Amino acid sequence: MLFLDLATLETTYAQRYATAVGLRFGSNDISRTVGLTAKQRIMQQLTVEGILQSDFSKNTTAHILMANHKPIISKRFNYYYGAGVSFGREESFVKQRETKEIIQTYGNATMGMDLIGGIELTVANTVISLDYKPNINLAGREEFFRGQVGISARTVIVKSKEQDKRWRKKKRAKKRANREPIGDKLKNIFNFRSN
Repeated sequence: MLFLDLATLETTYAQRYATAVGLRFGSNDISRTVGLTAKQRIMQQLTVEGILQSDFSKNTTAHILMANHKPIISKRFNYYYGAGVSFGREESFVKQRETKEIIQTYGNATMGMDLIGGIELTVANTVISLDYKPNINLAGREEFFRGQVGISARTVIVKSKEQDKRWRKKKRAKKRANREPIGDKLKNIFNFRSN
């Protein structure tokens, strides 16, 4: 019985929303950030998320992430993982070995690659999520790696049922537009030609 439950669990859809927008609170070794987050479902278990966050001092970043969602208990409680890119203006610390000093610079234009993994719960049109988002620096910062733990609270703008209904409607309209009339279909099958 448990095996059947687990087998059917994988085929269910993973999130209860299509579009959700809200706030994100992040924390790492350098700073605490507050930001805006928007998540859009683009396929059944795939979302695109945009994050704009700042500590209102020396660090402001923008992130675009794609994540795959999988249900844990139901589509209201799931885990997700993914990757993306980030751009921003950040502070950096450079170690001077000769003088044994750490020089802090800020306003550095940065670019990096993000990974993300987390869990989320949807209750009463609100999505609460907890995630870990490591950032791998590609340019602009001395540190190669910087991790961030984040908590997001989003309100559901479009429910998954509404989006699924639109997708089905578009699919039916496309199918109708591509449908060949029965008379033409019979002519093609039997190779009739009019003289």
